[in-house]
Amino acid sequence: MPRILIAGIAQEISSFNPVSTEYELFSIQRGTEVLEMNRGTTTAIAGALALFEAHEDVEVVTTFAAKAVSAGPMSADCWSQLSTEFLDSLKPHVGKVDAIYLSLHGSMGGETDLDPEGWVLEQTRLLFGDNVPIVFSLDLHGILTAKMLHHGNAVTAYHTYPHVDLHDTGKRAASLLLKIVDGAEPVIARVRVPAIVRGDELKTDTGCFGEQIRQIKELEASEKILAGGFLIGNPFTDVPELCCQAFVVTDGDQQRAENIALELASEFWANRELMQSDLVPLEEAVSKAATMNGPVIFTDAADAPSSGSPGDSNSIISEMFHTEYPNSVLAAVTDAEVVKLAVAAGVGGKFRASIGGSLDPRFTPLELDFKVKLLSDGNYILESWGVPQNSGITAVLTSGVFTLVVTSRPVSQFDRSLFLGHGIDPSRYHSIIVKSPHCQPQFFDEWSEHNFNVDAPGSTSANLHSLGHSICARPIFPLDEQVDFNPAVEIYRRH
Repeated sequence: MPRILIAGIAQEISSFNPVSTEYELFSIQRGTEVLEMNRGTTTAIAGALALFEAHEDVEVVTTFAAKAVSAGPMSADCWSQLSTEFLDSLKPHVGKVDAIYLSLHGSMGGETDLDPEGWVLEQTRLLFGDNVPIVFSLDLHGILTAKMLHHGNAVTAYHTYPHVDLHDTGKRAASLLLKIVDGAEPVIARVRVPAIVRGDELKTDTGCFGEQIRQIKELEASEKILAGGFLIGNPFTDVPELCCQAFVVTDGDQQRAENIALELASEFWANRELMQSDLVPLEEAVSKAATMNGPVIFTDAADAPSSGSPGDSNSIISEMFHTEYPNSVLAAVTDAEVVKLAVAAGVGGKFRASIGGSLDPRFTPLELDFKVKLLSDGNYILESWGVPQNSGITAVLTSGVFTLVVTSRPVSQFDRSLFLGHGIDPSRYHSIIVKSPHCQPQFFDEWSEHNFNVDAPGSTSANLHSLGHSICARPIFPLDEQVDFNPAVEIYRRH
């Protein structure tokens, strides 16, 4: 009976978020909690568990799974404590397991380590030795590094954007791991593309990027390859190996892996100009929306907590306020100090305060008169995947045309959960500010008149030139005018 160890550690960061991630931001599952809290959900770990538990001859051992919402780089203390706990959870199982699955992200980063996932794989390999196969999974926005590939046997990644296949990714990783246990000899070919990308064409159901993903899925389904993926990286994680890249895993067939990876990368490079955001100037978006029937969506991806921003931008609200916007507006803002004032005032109470820019100094606070409509502990269920979320103590405030859901901590806003969890139906408002780059269509786009992708400031702006990359390898498209693509295949295999 093979014994398989499952562990995970994941976060996506924006290097341009001025607020560091601290240890307390991570939700950590230990031992059997990993089983209890993932089984029956849609996470990658749940997908792996489902496949392993379908095999009576497989025994699962769970040790540690840590996950945090997207935010700024991890502080030195945060990574020191997190990495120590991760290693300590593995050590009792050295020499007692036959294979390992690691659920990772690929876009972590910290003050003391720019490749935490590479470190995790390296240290796991040092503990368990060369004879224990390790398969790891990554987010589509992961940055697959040479260190990760050197220490892992194989890798899988999300195939969808927006991400709806976490469970399937874990299941594919588990299936791949069992094949290796049964004798498969994976060889990995990857081709890096010197580009960072953003925009609607990356939506895998409708955009041109989806063509690469469909090819990979067909190859996996026909079993011509063991696994494959195309990672578009995270343009906000400024690290040395930032890029887009194709990877292909075959059972010993290096030539096939090379050919497929080269073809995928070449097709992607040809579409690079299409895969950039078409942004609308902030002032223009507000002016046009003022005359529309609605509902109107303002996509403020520049301050998307799901991408690593603090969520405290008031740029669109301020423009609306100063131009006397005539329509009802729903928005979320991170501002713990305003929440404290709301708690002190109580439901029905009134107070005056400045909101916005509480974490990121690029935003100028806006002073408003507020009425407290609701106070909550910030606990709600994520609409997309059914898992618990917590925004800290949260207040629903009104001020003129504005209804603001003010949170004590940043939370991902890639669906309607934050609003619905506080008794608010977004469709009842004329204008809704959504701090997320892309949501599934049914959440907002299907019932709105128009969606303005706004060129607003922020640490996750799709205006990539505005961010200030200083670490990633250059030249890289579109940050540099002259970028040549000379495709080279890198091969990784463990014996």
